[in-house]
Amino acid sequence: MKPAAQTLAVPLPLRALLRRLPEAPPARLMALALNFALATRVLPREAFDALRDKRLRLEFSDAGVGLCLAYGAQGFTMAGSGAADVTIRASTADYARLALRREDPDTLFFSRRLLIEGDTDLGLIVKNTLDAVDWDRLPAPLRALLRYAQRVGAH
Repeated sequence: MKPAAQTLAVPLPLRALLRRLPEAPPARLMALALNFALATRVLPREAFDALRDKRLRLEFSDAGVGLCLAYGAQGFTMAGSGAADVTIRASTADYARLALRREDPDTLFFSRRLLIEGDTDLGLIVKNTLDAVDWDRLPAPLRALLRYAQRVGAH
């Protein structure tokens, strides 16, 4: 039996620090990581056609942090402030569990640990695309980082 999901995985002092930081550096880093995954074909570019010229917000519920990204002809970019077309919210550990295939996105979705707000059709396309990704193709250091995020979230 799997342990129950924790509502707060990121330690409070770190959460307080993360909430004070500007969104730009982590959003740019996330866009860079997603573009790397597109370039190496870990993520299939055509699967994100529905996101073209849309704003996607990823929120990390345990960290109190959100990143707004846009997708266009050049891939992902930081979108800055403004309303997102779709927001996907989960804990850092649950995002890592998804990427490591230790948790099914439908299980997280129906247990309300993966929330989709806004254009839910668009959110479901993103969720299903991420479910179909071969995460084993990620470089070993990135897989190690995902395993670490999952372990931190399990405590």
